[in-house]
Amino acid sequence: MNVCEFSFAGQRFGALPSGALWWPERQLLCVSDLHLGKSERVARRGGATLPPYDSHETLDRLAGDLEHTKAETVVCLGDSFDDLEAARTLPVTEGLRIATLQAGRQWIWIEGNHDPGPIELGGAHLFEWPCDPIVFRHIAQGDMRGEISGHYHPKAQIRLKGRSITRPAFLLDSDRLILPAYGTFTGGLRCTDQALADLMGADAMAILTGPRPHMIPMPR
Repeated sequence: MNVCEFSFAGQRFGALPSGALWWPERQLLCVSDLHLGKSERVARRGGATLPPYDSHETLDRLAGDLEHTKAETVVCLGDSFDDLEAARTLPVTEGLRIATLQAGRQWIWIEGNHDPGPIELGGAHLFEWPCDPIVFRHIAQGDMRGEISGHYHPKAQIRLKGRSITRPAFLLDSDRLILPAYGTFTGGLRCTDQALADLMGADAMAILTGPRPHMIPMPR
């Protein structure tokens, strides 16, 4: 597996092709914005019918990353479910799949704006989790160095061989790291959007996901 390695808050990390973050020193895998149950939630609220395989595909990808890294700790950075009802009505097969992935691991659910309450699954459910010198939370607050968050579903656009390519991307500056959305059907916000342009420092970089993750200056 191709991994883009980089330094943040004095630690070595790896950006995986899938959009997961690997912290080898802590044997920790971090993912953000799984949005499990999105197709069910959209249908329940009268929206467009989406193929009902998004959660299965997302969990398959997560299982592959866990198999590759042998992670001992998993941190899900919020919006793991598209809403609390999606968590409560998760199909039995998917609940069992999550339980299988959790077995033998420390598993931390960070509270998101889509799932702002306890979920009836294994693991710890926290508002944020400090793990020195890092703090994991859902939405960047910019009140300290070493902040790892999600929420924005960042994407970056580049031109390659005369054509434009847009991919989910990690955003990184000296103080904060924002992960791309990990889930299927999650969409994204281009890093040229004012919300991200204002949040990220002048030295910010983007790591584009895909078969060969690579780092570029964050487009603005």
